[in-house]
Amino acid sequence: MKSRPRMLIVDDEQATRELLRADFEKQYAIRCAGSGEDALAVLEREGSEIVLLDISLPGISGMDVLREIQSRSEEPPTVIMITADPTVKSAVDALQNGAYDYLVKPFSMETLRTTLQRAGERMRLLHENRNLRRTIRSSRKFAGMLGSSGAMQQLKRDIEKVADTRGTVLLTGESGTGKELCARAIHEHSMRRSGPYVRINCAAIPESLLEAELFGHEKGAFTNAIARREGMFELAHGGTLLLDEVTEIDPSMQAKLLRVLQEREIMRIGGKHTIKVDVRVVATTNRDIKQMVRDGEFKEDLYYRLNVIPIHVPSLRERSEDVAMLALHFVERSCAENNRPIMEITGPAMKMLAKHPWPGNVRELENSLERSVILSEGDALTPEELRLEEEDAVRVTVTSPAQDDMTLRDMERELILRRLTLTGGNRTRAAEMLGISVRTLRNKINQYRTEGLTIPG
Repeated sequence: MKSRPRMLIVDDEQATRELLRADFEKQYAIRCAGSGEDALAVLEREGSEIVLLDISLPGISGMDVLREIQSRSEEPPTVIMITADPTVKSAVDALQNGAYDYLVKPFSMETLRTTLQRAGERMRLLHENRNLRRTIRSSRKFAGMLGSSGAMQQLKRDIEKVADTRGTVLLTGESGTGKELCARAIHEHSMRRSGPYVRINCAAIPESLLEAELFGHEKGAFTNAIARREGMFELAHGGTLLLDEVTEIDPSMQAKLLRVLQEREIMRIGGKHTIKVDVRVVATTNRDIKQMVRDGEFKEDLYYRLNVIPIHVPSLRERSEDVAMLALHFVERSCAENNRPIMEITGPAMKMLAKHPWPGNVRELENSLERSVILSEGDALTPEELRLEEEDAVRVTVTSPAQDDMTLRDMERELILRRLTLTGGNRTRAAEMLGISVRTLRNKINQYRTEGLTIPG
């Protein structure tokens, strides 16, 4: 049988205490106190979920009791202040010191019941959020990979199984799913954890510079090579090298990468001798790499060399039960980064987040909640403050009458333009939301500009 929540009634008038006890003893386990000292003693001895606290008390005032309650516990009870002094200052002081609400005598029982009902909803919300926070703290031990769904548990088991092996890992999955976090988890759970962890985004580096970034160069190897420089493979010696968006590497560069993976040695540009490297390679892609092999866009030999240990990173749609935990984590982090008090997420808002499709996955969820935190004016995020409609507004709907005469190419251009507008011209974020590489997006932009279009970014 579920136990009743505990309520402490603190009032120096016995008649008031008995009246409130009689009215609520079927719903709550009631305790009473006639002074501030007695109230603190009861709380110390038994605790309570709800406290009805009169401000005017003999000895310690109700406001002092409120401050003491807030300072004693990381999870203080919900306090409703009661007073016969209806001044604005006392109300503001009570709320600023942590009271949930403020009632002025004489108040109706119906008003108190309504207040207690809202307080109960808040208590349930806080309880759910506290449980989520405990899960978040335990999940952070796994390289910050949050989630307790079946899909995430399987992913963590896969990472633990392959971490200490030497085989190259290919992480596949949609943009924004957290493939880089998985790569870091593989490194941190391996015997190489004390070695370097080096990441290179293959799509963000021009083709002419990628070879030098990966393999390094000697002094004078080319114009502006004023000193010898070690490449990423050398820097990652004894550790892990993440090749992010590996499918964006130029075909000629793919052949050189294949040789390095086979021979486990590199040669700097302009160098005369090979250098042995001991590197665990993890590669990621959000594209259909098998189709790229079939289309001749990616070397088959390199694919098999990278795909020794394939791991699929699930989309947020495949683990929707993790949305609540991720949402709470992102809200807390955004509050801290933007100097805001920690905000809760209301039940209806959490349901809305869970039902949202999140085509941009975890990254889209994070960005949406950061925007909501910054623009919110309350102490909890409600459905109205989530502002998810802003994301929906930029999605192309193929059934829209305005698009009946659009070609597929027109729709592609329109979607790219809207994503660039939404991100303020940030190509990296726009590419992530579109599920394409930065290089592909750059080529599209250049093509549209030759056609006379004005494109942000």
